[in-house]
Amino acid sequence: MTELPACPKCQSPYTYEMGSLLVCPECANEWTPEVEPVETEKVIKDAVGNILEDGDTVTIIKDLKVKGSSTSIKVGTKVRNIRLVNGPDGHDIDAKVDGFGSMNLKSSVVKKVL
Repeated sequence: MTELPACPKCQSPYTYEMGSLLVCPECANEWTPEVEPVETEKVIKDAVGNILEDGDTVTIIKDLKVKGSSTSIKVGTKVRNIRLVNGPDGHDIDAKVDGFGSMNLKSSVVKKVL
C-alpha cells in the first residue's frame, strides 16, 4: 500500500483516494495527486542513427555556411571531443571546429566516426 501525501491545505495525514482525486476528511479539500516527473536522459543521434556521447569524434556530412564568414565548413571536416548540450534552435552539439573556433552544431549534420 502506498502512502498518500498530506493535505496541502491543512496538512492532515488522513487523506484518502476517491477515483482520481485525493480528499481530506478534515477540511473537505479535493485535489489531483501530482505525479513527480521521471527524468529521462535525452538520447542524441547523428544523421545515420548512431548514438552520440560527450567526447566523440564526428565528421560534417554537408557543407555548412558560417554566419559572418566568407568561407564554409566543408564536407568531411573532423570535429573532435564534442560536448552534448541543450542549445538554441535545436543545436545540440558544442564543439571547436578547426579554423572556425567554438560553435554549436546540429546532430543532423554530423556522422559519428566509429
